[in-house]
Amino acid sequence: MIESREHSARNGKPNPDPKPNSTLACMPADKKFTLRPVTEADDEFLLTVYAGTRAEELARVPWSAEQKEAFVRMQYAAQKRHYAAEYPQATHDIICVDGVSVGRLYLSRGAEVFHILDITVLSQHRNSGTGSSLMRELLKEAGKASKPVTIYVENFNPSLRLFTRLGFQKVEDTGLLFLLRWKPQEGT
Repeated sequence: MIESREHSARNGKPNPDPKPNSTLACMPADKKFTLRPVTEADDEFLLTVYAGTRAEELARVPWSAEQKEAFVRMQYAAQKRHYAAEYPQATHDIICVDGVSVGRLYLSRGAEVFHILDITVLSQHRNSGTGSSLMRELLKEAGKASKPVTIYVENFNPSLRLFTRLGFQKVEDTGLLFLLRWKPQEGT
């Protein structure tokens, strides 16, 4: 299980030796990610994270700032209720880099599959290796448990490149969403 502890950006293990590994393109070795459980105090931060996922879409609609904010709050509340009702056993964590909250991971560790409900890193912290490092750690955990990992991703989402690099395959296309699946290698 990914625990709430520091992880090296290189390999997801505790980082006693911060020497960089030049073979991996990821966040600098001196940066560390941690996960911590979401608390009620995180609600505004989580709303900001969610709003970031809708920003491009909302830029196209002719609504006032107040209308956009009301829409985002409504959609965030609906998503929160849906995830809690459909995946009551899921973990919901804040992703931190060097103690700074940079995103969230909502993960269901089911009996047959690990399903990522959401993994989001704030736009100003993307392309720094945080998501890649976190995903590698999650895939190691799933591999040790011999479980596949799934996630639904919008067909226009730039994170598709990351999931493809990590070995996810498209197993379903709903028109707007792709269901992606990663399978552990035999003997993992």
